[in-house]
Amino acid sequence: MTDNNDAGGMHSRAEEFLQVFKKGAEFTQGLLKENERLRFRVIELEQHHRAETPLVELQLLKDRLQRVEAEKQEILDKICSVEQENLSFTNRYAEIEAENNLLANLYITTYQLHSTFEVVEILRIIEEILLNLVGAEEFSLLLREENGQLLQSTINESGLPQIAEVEINDTRILAGFSEGRNWLASPAEMKQLGANEAKAVIPLLVDGDVIGVLAVQRLLAQKCGFSEIDEEIFNLLGIHAAMAICTAILRHGNEGHVNFRQGFLSRA
Repeated sequence: MTDNNDAGGMHSRAEEFLQVFKKGAEFTQGLLKENERLRFRVIELEQHHRAETPLVELQLLKDRLQRVEAEKQEILDKICSVEQENLSFTNRYAEIEAENNLLANLYITTYQLHSTFEVVEILRIIEEILLNLVGAEEFSLLLREENGQLLQSTINESGLPQIAEVEINDTRILAGFSEGRNWLASPAEMKQLGANEAKAVIPLLVDGDVIGVLAVQRLLAQKCGFSEIDEEIFNLLGIHAAMAICTAILRHGNEGHVNFRQGFLSRA
């Protein structure tokens, strides 16, 4: 990733190219005016055939006009080249900004997930990350007990955690448990999926084992698909959310066993 000094240098270079472009534009305007004046002079001489004007002067004017035309074209070519290079620097600067934003978002995500041992707070942090950084309006957190039973965790109106046994029929969610791979709906799939069907499935992994799955059911109205940044955040959540949940549950005293039912309902 590129640091802030590189971004500042790229911005300064872009400003220098902009100044060159402005000076070139002013010089071109002057050439165009001189070009126009010479054209009128040549036309005037050719139309009136003034006896007092030597043919040599007419030829000199034509030669000078050709030189001005050549200089004008050279300047225009240079301006075009500067514009292309300036566009390249502008695009690169935008890429650097996007990379910096991604780094900041990933840092915030990691820091928040490991900032507490309270399961309720971890659930709230996951909800905030999905809503504010990804644009996910509705999601489910599904966990798998050691006996294979699937549990769904929620927070009730009183702010307390709840966990209940559920049966899952969504093949993509079941595949997330069995295969341990992320699945994000493509733009074409997004249009075909129903309102309650999963739009993204993110397995929660600890040492390569799938302990649960995050399933995104609905996105915000202005969100029509997933970006590369969303994918990076999902990858990070798949590892760090799982570790944060397991660490919090073990801290509440389960004799070294990750028992989601007891862990979610226990209080520090």
